[in-house]
Parts: sequence; structure tokens; C-alpha cells
Amino acid sequence: MQTLDWIVVGLFVIALCAIIWWVMKQKQDNAGDYFLGGKDATWIAIGASIFASNIGSEHLIGLAGSGASSGMAMAHWEIQGWMILILGWVFVPFYTRSMVITMPEFLERRYNATSRTILSVISLISYVLTKVAVTVYAGGLVFQQVFGIDTLWGIDFFWIAAIGLVVITAIYTIIGGMKSVLYTSVLQTPILLLGSLIILVLGLKELGGWDKMMEICSAVKVNEAGDSMVNLIRSNDDAQYPWLGALIGSAVIGFWYWCTDQFIVQRVLSGKNEKESRRGTIFGAYLKLLPVFLFLIPGMIAFALHQQLGDFLPLTPEGNPNSDAAFPTLVAKLLPAGVKGLIVCGILAALMSSLASLFNSSAALFTIDFYQRFKPNTPQKKLVGIGQAATVVIVILGILWIPVMRSVGDVLYLYLQDVQSVLAPGIAAAFLVGIVWKRATAQGGMWGLIAGLLIGCTRLSAKIWFSNQENPATDPTWFKYLFYDSNWLYFCGAMLLFCIAVVFVVSLFTKAPDEKKIQGLVFGTSTPEQRLATRQSWNAWDIINSIIILGITAAFYIYFW
Repeated sequence: MQTLDWIVVGLFVIALCAIIWWVMKQKQDNAGDYFLGGKDATWIAIGASIFASNIGSEHLIGLAGSGASSGMAMAHWEIQGWMILILGWVFVPFYTRSMVITMPEFLERRYNATSRTILSVISLISYVLTKVAVTVYAGGLVFQQVFGIDTLWGIDFFWIAAIGLVVITAIYTIIGGMKSVLYTSVLQTPILLLGSLIILVLGLKELGGWDKMMEICSAVKVNEAGDSMVNLIRSNDDAQYPWLGALIGSAVIGFWYWCTDQFIVQRVLSGKNEKESRRGTIFGAYLKLLPVFLFLIPGMIAFALHQQLGDFLPLTPEGNPNSDAAFPTLVAKLLPAGVKGLIVCGILAALMSSLASLFNSSAALFTIDFYQRFKPNTPQKKLVGIGQAATVVIVILGILWIPVMRSVGDVLYLYLQDVQSVLAPGIAAAFLVGIVWKRATAQGGMWGLIAGLLIGCTRLSAKIWFSNQENPATDPTWFKYLFYDSNWLYFCGAMLLFCIAVVFVVSLFTKAPDEKKIQGLVFGTSTPEQRLATRQSWNAWDIINSIIILGITAAFYIYFW
């Protein structure tokens, strides 16, 4: 980092502070103002916030690292971003009519209070122990490598970077709530896009072009079927990413994440109306087409440069190329002064925006789904204060978890997608059946969630148990085959079908819900006025752009088949 780089970073911080100062001047007297930004966000702010919130450590380190280690395999999870369109076209009308602030609150409207509690607990624990922890851990790791500083003032620079990132982000999230998340994203998103684009262009230039990257990566076989690093669709005999399993698993996880997770949906709920919310998802879907090229492809470029030069990537203690260092290594070795500062701003933008969204979503879950339920007469102003206090607690928990993350970070990160694959099916089943089937009962939705939670915990426990056995192959039981040996992607799909079956069976044996209770929350229950409002919220612009996004997705699959 040279003087010019620090000047660029300083200008970014000044612009960020100016936005936060403006947000502080805005009126935020109630929970709707604080957690949903007053429900007056435009489609540009919504789409930018969806994208900026989504782009975090799993992209800067994980996606680029996956590109460097396994090529296009993980692109399924990114290209499934088209499912944001399902959120906009299918779920937004129901969420908007329900007038809720959180997804657990919607489940209570559709099912019962127990369903709300189950989803709230799952979401809060998973946010603190996975998303917050991984983002903070990776943030410290990235800045330690980019700045090239091992210690500062006698302290490991990892701790300074990680804790500093958390504290700074927490301050503006606590002060500004959702508005600070939305409007800082409008600044952060273009910086992140521009910085990553520069990395892509300079990386290809250093390597010798796109064709050279494809040539080097095509020569590397990833399985006995002959698939290479550039193949997205791999043989069904591939142990890790069989094509059918990858399509099923990424679709289930994608549906859960884009259509039902508080982390993403809260941005859409902040829209001033259905039109702005839907168009925000369309804009977000356009932006979501980019990460494969901005993060995964640079990882493949870093791998190709290492193959070409022999010493581009740093080595692990075992002597292998450190794929997780792909993106920060490109930043450190390829960028000139000034541009490196811009990239650092982009990395800061990604990590801070992702953390800010997590803090705000977690605070909303605690305040609305727990505190307000037990103290329903709490003044709105006090709820804002409770939300701010909850954010402080979540920040402290995130910091306390850093030592654990640092000691098991690599293992935990490898299991992150696996954790989501067992977290998603039960939640996805409850929301999907609840939206499309009027006969789904409170008990059906509740037991679908419980079934998903029990099976998921069993799968994770089995993986931990058998992974720590000296010779797990000597225990060929049905339990081990089902909960440990079976491919995680097929297991995810089968788990979704099982949870849907649970919702159906239990619903058929319990009393049908009162139609007045679920009016406007399920297909076939909307009033003529509600249907008319939804129809008037879209036109040819929305249809054409949605078709273009689907077309680009199809073209991507065809090219990398």
C-alpha cells in the first residue's frame, strides 16, 4: 500500500461517513423506520443492497478459492441467483400484504407462534455462528494478506483488522439501521464492481487472455470421467459435484436463501410498494450474474498463473498452492498504486455491507420475534433502542467467536455449504407449501420445520462423529450410509421432499386453517382488490428484463457445459 492507495481509501471513508451523517438526520421513530428504512426504498437501493449484502467473505475468499481449486463447480450456487426473480414475482405480493418485518413473523401469520419461534432460533444461531463469524474471520485474513502486515504495535494484525471491521460496521449499523445499510450499499456496490472488474482485466492481461486461461484449466482433469476445471456439468460419477445433484442441491439452497431468508428478504420488504420491491429483485438478479466473472474466474486466473509461473500463489504448510489466497494475491501482485487502494475499498465495501446487513437482520429478528412478542405494548421508540442494544450484543458474540473461527476456520468454511444444505430444506418446505396450498395447516408447517431441524442436526452430528473416527469405513451401517456417506447434494434434495411430505401428511390429518386467517397469504385466497394491485405493479418492462436474465443464465450453462 503506497501513499496514493491510502488517499483513495481515505476518500472512500469520507464518502461513507457523509452518507451515515445524512442517514442520522432522517426520522427513525419506530421499528418500521429502523428495520425497514421507513418502507420507502427505491428499486435501485433494494437491488444494490441485495447484491452488496450477498457479496461477502464467501466470495472474496471462498468463491475465488473454489475457482482456483476446482474450477467452475461452485458456479451453480452463483448462477442460481435467477431465483431472486421468484422472490419478486411470487413471494413479494404475499409478504407485502402480510405487513410483516421478519420472515418468522410471516410464518406465524400463516401457521402458528411455534413455527415463528423455531425459525427465529434457527436463524439467529446460524447468523452468529456461521455468517457473522465467517465474514469477520475472512475479513481479518484478507486484510492481513493485502496489507502485508503481520503485527502492529506488537499485536497480530489479524485481530486489529477483524475487530476494527466489526466495530466500525456496528457503529453505523446501530446509528442508522436499515437506511444506513441501503444507502451505503449504493456507494459500495459500484466500487466493488469496478474494483473486481479491474482485477479480472489485469489478471487476463497478465496471463495472456481468456483463451489461455481456458487452455490451461481445460488440461486439468478433476475426475476419472475426464471432466476438466472448466466443466460446469460434470459426470454423475463425480464424488463431490455430480451434475444432477448440483442442480438439485443448488436449487434448494438458492430457493431458501433468495426467497425465505431474513438476510435477503428484509431488503425487499423495505420497498415503498410492490413495484419497487419487484424491480429491486430484477435489478439484484442482473447484478447477481456478475460474481462468477468477478470472483470465480479470477480464482481460475490465479490458478493458471501459478501453473504458468510456478510460484504465483503462496503455499500451504503441506506445500500445496493456497487457493483461498487467490483473490488477495491478485490484488497484492498485479495492481498499481491507486488502483490497489480502490480494490481495498471494494473489499471493505463487500465485508462491511455484508456484516451491516447481518447485524440489522439479527437485531430485527430478536426485537420483533422475541422482545415485542413478550412485551407487545412496548413504545416504538424503545423498540428502536432494543434493536440497537441487540446489535451490540451480536457484535460482542461475533468477536468472542473469532478465536474459535481462527482455530477451526478452514474446517468450518469447508462445511459452510454443507450446513446450508441441511438448514434449507425444512424452511423451504414450510414456505413453499404454505404459499401454494390452502389446506396446509399450522401443525403441518410446524412439523415440517421440526422434521427439517431434527434431520439436519442428525446429519451434521453424524459428519462430525464419523469424520473423527480413525477408520469410519469399518462401520458399514444404514445409518452411516444415509447420514454420512450419501452425497450432500442428493441428501439435500431428498430432505426437501421428505419435509414437504411431512407438511402434507400432517395437514391432511389436522383441521384445515380458517380462510379468514390466511386470506391474502396463499394462492387462491387473495381479494379482487389485492389481485388488481399486484397486476398493476408490473408491465412489459418487468417481463422483458426477467426473460433476459433467464436467457443469460441458459447461455452460461450452454457455454460452460
